[in-house]
Amino acid sequence: MTISVLLVDDHEIIRQGLRRAFERQADFEVVGEAENVAEALRLVGLLTPDVAIFDVRLPDGSGIDATRRVREAHPEIGIVILTMYAGDDQLFEALEAGASAFVPKNAPSEDVVAAARHAASLPGSFSAKDLAEAMRRRLSPAGPQLSPRETEVLNLLADGLSVAQISRQLYISDSTTKTHISKLYDKLGAANRAQALMTALRLGILKDRTEPLP
Repeated sequence: MTISVLLVDDHEIIRQGLRRAFERQADFEVVGEAENVAEALRLVGLLTPDVAIFDVRLPDGSGIDATRRVREAHPEIGIVILTMYAGDDQLFEALEAGASAFVPKNAPSEDVVAAARHAASLPGSFSAKDLAEAMRRRLSPAGPQLSPRETEVLNLLADGLSVAQISRQLYISDSTTKTHISKLYDKLGAANRAQALMTALRLGILKDRTEPLP
């Protein structure tokens, strides 16, 4: 059987890349494209695709909110969330909204296709590459354990320093600094500096820089 797919992303180049990835598969057919939530919901009702692939950030709303609406109206449709910001918070938002799979945009196209196959066969089951680690981070009462050097790097990131500035201050190479930052992001379940700092603040690992000094 052919699996019908609806692509929802406001960037045409992303939709084109996804279309080509699916067209290389004999068992998929892209039946529609949308660049916003309103058009996506209209096409879902009109086409009833087997799978809808939503970007999180759309011009007129959130792909997470759209997922929730599609899931309520069409429980049989598989839904894949595709995002540039693949941190823990968005992963759990996708899970709670009823998505079938969660894939970062920097993942290989094969991962998106595999997620769509999963979504088509098990629309009510959630799949994400880092789900087990994200669950571990959420359930750990002590939060992630940072090394002393990672804590130093985190505080310098919070001060707004660049990679080069952190390297000079700590007398380490840029590549070493980038390795520390990458490990920090992994431990905090963050995709970028802003998410890492927000998570560290929420967990009490980092003190709020807006608080007055004693």
